Amino acid sequence: MRLTIDLTEEKPLYQQIRDQIVEGIAVGLLAEGTPLPPTRRLAADFGINFHTVNKAYELLRREGLVRLHRKRGAVVHVSAPDAAAWADWEARLRILLAEARARGATAEEIQERCRRILNVLMRPAAGEA
Repeated sequence: MRLTIDLTEEKPLYQQIRDQIVEGIAVGLLAEGTPLPPTRRLAADFGINFHTVNKAYELLRREGLVRLHRKRGAVVHVSAPDAAAWADWEARLRILLAEARARGATAEEIQERCRRILNVLMRPAAGEA
């Protein structure tokens, strides 16, 4: 999987890295046990501070999507969501849906966009059957 960052985007760099890794896991490009690049190497590749990459990895660790090992580094960890994860997702989703409604989007428009995104995320990754 190839990560990219946009230095001109308002979204923080660590969040861009985190989000792309989450999407990679979701679509099957990053499977359980897949090692992530070392923080210093990824930072050097992007020309950014390694603490930025470390912050993304630490966030993923707190969310339960990676495990950090002294010898192996950051490794993808996939597990079933617990009640706290579901509550967090629902709270964040509620705000996103509220923003769409506040801008005048209809329930049908919102549902169609959600369906479209889910279809992409649920499609088997290349190499999967």
